[in-house]
Amino acid sequence: MTTAEQRRSPNGFNLVPPPGWDVIPLRTGTREAMDRIIRKAVAQLPVGFPKDDIPKARLKLAQEMKKVVRRARAKGGMTLYLPTERLHGIALPVSFVASEPIEIPRVRPDSGPEAVMAALASEIPGAETRELDDTAALRSERDVPADPAQGVDVAHRQVEYLVPVPDSVPDQYLAFSFSALIAPGSDPVFYDTLVELFDAVMGTFRWSYA
Repeated sequence: MTTAEQRRSPNGFNLVPPPGWDVIPLRTGTREAMDRIIRKAVAQLPVGFPKDDIPKARLKLAQEMKKVVRRARAKGGMTLYLPTERLHGIALPVSFVASEPIEIPRVRPDSGPEAVMAALASEIPGAETRELDDTAALRSERDVPADPAQGVDVAHRQVEYLVPVPDSVPDQYLAFSFSALIAPGSDPVFYDTLVELFDAVMGTFRWSYA
């Protein structure tokens, strides 16, 4: 990062998704991205898949994607990342969302983001500090049990990163939320591997400047 970049706030960020993943923008271009992913999925149907069942498969995929997009938007999401290719024949039950910048009040008028994250780390179980592109960030991880009354239909492993935007006024933070659905009786090591994959993706995080 150059000295000039350090004196102004970035206008965005870059991440490198894993191979076989796709990106859905949630502000504009959502429909076009969904259509592209659906076309790709249909083209990848196994040889011998009944042609009469293709419209039904296309409709089911579209409905599932709309649900994921609605949930991401409801959480303030601006970009959705999800796997669109199978890994060793397995459809990965994961996705992550980059949310719109949010404002978090300072702990004290003369404090900064570091004090805010230290306060949050003391309150959030499993939270720890990380560094992303020379910026201190807060990482937390937890297993969320299924609770239909709270709108949680399926248990999932959740990892979140909170990243302060450098030199933003007022202080703004980006949030990245990863979710992996937990199947009953599944091997926890599998989900540990998925979390490691997300952490590796966050390791590619870089600020972008105009």
